[in-house]
Amino acid sequence: MQIAIIGSGQLARMLALAGWPQGFSFSFLAEPHENTQSVDGLGQVVIRTNNLTGIQLFQALGEPDVVTVEREHVDTVLLNTLKPFCAVYPDPNAIEVCQHRGREKQFLNNLGIHTAPFRLATTLEQISSAAATLSFPVFVKTCEEGYDGLGQWVIRNNLDLNNLLDYLLRQNANLPELVIEGAVNFDRELSLIAVRNSKGECAFYTLTENLHKDGILLSSIAPAKVSEALQDKAEAIADKLLNAWRYVGVIAIELFQVGENLVVNELAPRVHNSGHWTQAASISSQFSNHLRAISGLGLGTTKTTDIVGMVNLLGTKASKDIVSMDNVQLHLYNKAIRPGRKVGHLNLIDSNRAVLESQVNTIREQLYQA
Repeated sequence: MQIAIIGSGQLARMLALAGWPQGFSFSFLAEPHENTQSVDGLGQVVIRTNNLTGIQLFQALGEPDVVTVEREHVDTVLLNTLKPFCAVYPDPNAIEVCQHRGREKQFLNNLGIHTAPFRLATTLEQISSAAATLSFPVFVKTCEEGYDGLGQWVIRNNLDLNNLLDYLLRQNANLPELVIEGAVNFDRELSLIAVRNSKGECAFYTLTENLHKDGILLSSIAPAKVSEALQDKAEAIADKLLNAWRYVGVIAIELFQVGENLVVNELAPRVHNSGHWTQAASISSQFSNHLRAISGLGLGTTKTTDIVGMVNLLGTKASKDIVSMDNVQLHLYNKAIRPGRKVGHLNLIDSNRAVLESQVNTIREQLYQA
């Protein structure tokens, strides 16, 4: 089976590496200035041009059986031009909702799924009004683009608000559409990786506990220490989403735990950084299960009997001592190191939670002195 991936970053790389043992072949669509080092040698790379749509793009990508994405910020109009020629998963309509934080939150609320309280703004006056309504602190985010903390501001008081308004006023471009979110007093940040195939079969990995700094994921541990009831609530949220969209593929749901309740923060209609630990934990990683889902296969097991951790390598490499540990699995993305850049990750596994948590903390402190 031939699979085309929109994007040429580390997620495309790990999808291809998971698919090769299954006999899949791959091609990749990259933007004109996109770095393609992560997928070097893994399949044909096509550089996007304006004339490549529909049948021309289908042919350039090697006439794939299915097209998928490694990111949500893609041209959904372009994706729809491929649908007469091959399957496109996830459906571009689901991706389009997730591209815009306002649409995403409205969609979730319409399904009865809780999010942080929010307001949309396109003027400075609307930002001020939303901040007054929601009360400090508030989080101001661009509705489109923006990831790993980019395009996001924490507003704790009137001084912060005035500084942001001054900054936005000085921008030459038109004010982007923004979402202003009220604060959620959460216990911890969790995520759920879920998958659905075209037959409507769904599977869910265990909830993952995540640690972020400045909006960037540093480390994850799974299973999170939560009740069975909370896991059930997370799966019910995922099931509602997957079936509302008739979704095919993996989706990541970022969550806030508030006591025994869950609030959805964001969705990612793709494989996700907080699910990288699945590479060490199960017969079917999130990458393998995404490929199973989009290729029409039955889903693989999502169960694990051990405790698993993941530590991101952000602008740094792990020492020989770290990667020599017998329970550490190293994944590099074939990227040059530069400050803050995701260049790889470590997966760790142990039967003892306390030992695993201590090891994750120690490695994270060694890497970032924090």
